[in-house]
Amino acid sequence: MRNALLATAALLALSGAASAETTVIRRDGPDVVVDRPATESKSVTVRDRGDGCVSKTVRKENDMGDTKTVHKETCD
Repeated sequence: MRNALLATAALLALSGAASAETTVIRRDGPDVVVDRPATESKSVTVRDRGDGCVSKTVRKENDMGDTKTVHKETCD
């Protein structure tokens, strides 16, 4: 009895999947590709504090004006 219920449930699940519709959306017009040169300025600052600790700061800026600064400090 249990196997019959499982088989019926599987058959219903497969019949529902078979009746699903697929929609394809196509856009008219040319593909647009934006090509930006990878120009980037980078500055690195390293400071040795003399007590075994060194700090390093890296600042990057691209031609769009976006900046990213990362600071790391290590001690021996």
